[in-house]
Amino acid sequence: MTNDPRTIPDLLNAGGDDAPAIGAPGREPLTYAGLRRLVADTASTLNAFGVGRADRVAIVLANGPEAATAFLAASAAAATAPLNPAYREDELAFYLDDLGARALIIDSASDSPAVAVARDRGIAVLGLVAEPHGPAGMFTLDGERATSLVPAAPVAPEDTALVLHTSGTTSRPKIVPLSHANVAASAHNIARSLALTDADHCLNVMPLFHIHGLIAALSASLAAGGQVTCCPGFNALRVFAWMQEADPT
Repeated sequence: MTNDPRTIPDLLNAGGDDAPAIGAPGREPLTYAGLRRLVADTASTLNAFGVGRADRVAIVLANGPEAATAFLAASAAAATAPLNPAYREDELAFYLDDLGARALIIDSASDSPAVAVARDRGIAVLGLVAEPHGPAGMFTLDGERATSLVPAAPVAPEDTALVLHTSGTTSRPKIVPLSHANVAASAHNIARSLALTDADHCLNVMPLFHIHGLIAALSASLAAGGQVTCCPGFNALRVFAWMQEADPT
């Protein structure tokens, strides 16, 4: 395990090049070397789309390996804001307005109202194109290139990595920004508390727009050099087959 990870890209250095990092039922796993390349390539792509460290990128994706890798990769270039893909149009309008999002990452084939909401506000829509026959979580982004590139610059520990909202149970939801140092420390501490190692394998059925799925399952497992198999949410009829296939620890 990395001794002192300070950013999300730091967390990904714990796994060996050929070790599996991200998996999905019925898919070949993405190795740590592949994940690190994907993160670097996506950061460069976002810079080419005019997105940089000071910007916020909303992510509206169904649970699965691409939701995991999109969060990890986008956070290497900007602040990420994963949103519930089941939100209605008015809810998406509220969150995108409140975030001041610079771009939206969404499945290129999605019919989500998020696309219309984003375009109405001049937010760049970046279509995620998954590679169904490639390793789990591999994708490219399709969108309109910016007229001027954002200079490539590695994220710093004090940069915002993740932006979440409170539940809004008693009042208007409030923005909670978490720095790279926050996320890295939490993931590292959870991995240490659970005594996770590179031999551990997590089967994640929790939402990847929620703090527990993003940090306690995904980030903590990767901080230990372990593997995370990302399922499309919980399904009582399929979960035992997923467990048999993944053999999680």
